[in-house]
Amino acid sequence: MLHDNLVLILVLLLGVTLLVMLGQKIKISYPIFLVMAGLLIGFIPGMPQIKIDPNIVFLLFLPPLLYEAAWFTSWKDFWEYKGAIFLMAVGLVFITSVAVAYASVAFIPGFTLALGFLLGGIISPPDAVAAAAVLKGLKIPKAVSSLLEGESLVNDASSLIVFKFALATVATGSFVLHEAAVSFISVAGLGIVIGLAIGGIFYCIHRWLPTNENIDTVLTLLTPYFMYVVAEHFEASGVMAVVSGGLLLSSQSHVILTPNSRIKTVSVWSALTFMLNGVVFILIGLALPDIVHGLGPDYPMMTAVGYGVGISLLALVVRFIWLFSTANITKVFNKKTRVRYQDLTWHSSLVIVYAGMRGVVSLAAALSIPVMISEQIPFPLRNLILFITFVVIFVTLVLQGLTLPFFIKLLKIPEAKHKLSESEQSNQIKLKLLDLSLEKLQSDYQHQCTHNELMVNLKAELQHSLVEKKDTIQAYKRGDIDKEDLSAYKKIVLELIEIQRNELHHLKHNKNYDDEIIRKEEWRLDLEELGITT
Repeated sequence: MLHDNLVLILVLLLGVTLLVMLGQKIKISYPIFLVMAGLLIGFIPGMPQIKIDPNIVFLLFLPPLLYEAAWFTSWKDFWEYKGAIFLMAVGLVFITSVAVAYASVAFIPGFTLALGFLLGGIISPPDAVAAAAVLKGLKIPKAVSSLLEGESLVNDASSLIVFKFALATVATGSFVLHEAAVSFISVAGLGIVIGLAIGGIFYCIHRWLPTNENIDTVLTLLTPYFMYVVAEHFEASGVMAVVSGGLLLSSQSHVILTPNSRIKTVSVWSALTFMLNGVVFILIGLALPDIVHGLGPDYPMMTAVGYGVGISLLALVVRFIWLFSTANITKVFNKKTRVRYQDLTWHSSLVIVYAGMRGVVSLAAALSIPVMISEQIPFPLRNLILFITFVVIFVTLVLQGLTLPFFIKLLKIPEAKHKLSESEQSNQIKLKLLDLSLEKLQSDYQHQCTHNELMVNLKAELQHSLVEKKDTIQAYKRGDIDKEDLSAYKKIVLELIEIQRNELHHLKHNKNYDDEIIRKEEWRLDLEELGITT
């Protein structure tokens, strides 16, 4: 049994990797391609039916994915757009749940208001991983990606809280609004406190205990699970615990991690989240045959598909109305908001609306609905809710995801004129760092810079780099550097790096040079290439 499961897991991981490579070849974002591939594979005759355990998704997959998202989220951007993020991640979730609840009661036979809120809580949170993968490489303003990232960090928590209250209402038949509101605040607030507390504990471990890069990496892998499990144990929001703790530790990464630890941690987490995301998205597709089988004869297939498509369109319309109405209202009454969101044109807002793709959290929530309320009473319309959830995921993830790049090209989003380009920002930052280094040498090491040949060379190198950066910045200001020049520069630098890398490969056969020294030089070239390509 163990051997069979291990083989299945290995085949699944290999299949995900190969499918991602195929998706890259035909230029389809891997979340979309994996869902479609899972669908096709799931309906192959003789294929074993895959049943997703929601506890595995919530406990095994969700904490590290949330933690990774929090770690790489800019706290500065998160705080700058906190008002819009809160309105989207909390307000929009509740408004979507309300709209879905009343629409379900009106148009789906047998639906109660409690079941409608249950469905609304399930399908209200967009999946940021899918949106980020689809938007990668596309030309969008920074404000758009910042808002989508911030929304995704918080909306899972608010949607799952709505889901849990609705689930309890269906089971008990009672719902008190003010009690639910107080419980929501306490559950989310306690989750934040627990996340910050555990984050503080791991901060102390990283900071004051004798760790190395391997230990630091392992600790970062353990941290989100401790945050999530402890918060859920105390009936708090595990999502808010992971997000708050992740933001805390990320803001202190320059203090608690050494350069070697940061490099290794980023490499390990990049591979881990790629694997987890790949497995999650292909499991969404593989789960459909079992969901279709459970639909039964009560609801015809096309009727159920119609319900799902209708709910998808409703969620899109609500997202559009909410985003544009709240943005315009806040801009009218708040001058600071007008300045802050001047990059967020109507084109950008439409992209945010269209990028609301549902994913694994919605499917896991739907699958966690119990089969029976009690020993005698089955949970009403469970299979229909599952099927509608899958249709919403398919419509928003696959259909919207496939058309999103064309939609962005059609909109022709204007560039932010008041902001520096990435290259200009990079050069100005390097200029400041070089200035600081030369000031330090002049003030504290003037004698060394005159009599120590190594220091003389270092100072000359820094001064040469300083002149080079100043000339580059002036060229940007004069407009002498266009996109073609920048593209040619990057291409030539990459060719030079490749030539050096090939030479290092040949030097491996030269007994005069140690492999360790050659590996360090290869790593230096890798970092240089990373600076050019990212």
